[in-house]
Amino acid sequence: MKTIGILTGGGDCPGLNGAIRAVVRSGSQQGYRAIGIRNGWQGLIDGDIEDLTDSSVYGIISRGGTILGTSRTDPLKNPAHFRKIQDTLEKYAIDALVVLGGNGTLSAAHEVATSGVPLIGIPKTIDNDIPETDMSIGFDTAVSIVTDAIDRLYTTAESHHRIMVVQVMGREAGWIALTAGIAGGADEILIPEVHFTMDDVCQDLKVQFASGKKFSIVVIAEGTPLETVCDISVPECNRDECGHEKFVGVGNLLGSELERRLGIETRVTNLGHVQRGGSPTSFDRVLATRFGVAAVEQIRTGNFGTMVALQGAHVVTVPLSSIAYRVKPVEPDLYAVAKKTMGGS
Repeated sequence: MKTIGILTGGGDCPGLNGAIRAVVRSGSQQGYRAIGIRNGWQGLIDGDIEDLTDSSVYGIISRGGTILGTSRTDPLKNPAHFRKIQDTLEKYAIDALVVLGGNGTLSAAHEVATSGVPLIGIPKTIDNDIPETDMSIGFDTAVSIVTDAIDRLYTTAESHHRIMVVQVMGREAGWIALTAGIAGGADEILIPEVHFTMDDVCQDLKVQFASGKKFSIVVIAEGTPLETVCDISVPECNRDECGHEKFVGVGNLLGSELERRLGIETRVTNLGHVQRGGSPTSFDRVLATRFGVAAVEQIRTGNFGTMVALQGAHVVTVPLSSIAYRVKPVEPDLYAVAKKTMGGS
């Protein structure tokens, strides 16, 4: 009996458990044994594994997060780690890996696959910034959560005649901000891919207030450059081990700047990790299931070094080499749609 190893790496998101369940159940129907690798690549380094059966994945499709745990361990940083990964694969007779991850995890998966490990990737990230797939697991749920938050903030903004700034995730791509901003009727949507000036934003909001609407919703992606909002840069002490900004909060800076320039009471909501949590939407459950089943099919046919992807209505495969170390930016046409419906423009 051949054995499939399953791991989830990087940030958690709703829908991961649905994909794990699909790999286990569809695999068992084709005679495969499934092994869960705890805490991402770190579990392969440490040999931290558990058997997965049809009964052990019963009921998990509705649960957020990942029953396997996750980490941001880079398996390629230390050559000794890669040797331990190979030892673990051999010790537990793992014939193929299914790796669920975002940009970093799947880029590492490409390198691991290039080294000869039979591997299939499944795209998951709430940011939806993985190339070659229209949607990744977790995105639909995150957008639904943010849209609901905007709807709730809309009524309090209207009641108090305030500007409400909503900061959402999206370090390099503004898919959540743009999609939820359109769905929630935001008046301004600020994302890393589109240059703007504070003069333009303030002018748009002034026009809107002058027209009689005495409140505004402004959505901003966390990766929007701080320097665009005000004269500030992120000191090294406020960056994580990957060089990413932490705890500075471009939304707070934007809120302060808008209130200073416009003299209008402004409140800021940073949705943070709320966007990652909770039960997945039906769309994410179905997408995760389709991806999991497709991954097992690629293992059956020996189509390794690939990632399953959604293109239009169909699940297809693409080479991991085509997505490694790349980020999918927001489509200009979609941002143009948003601009035509935003206030003040």
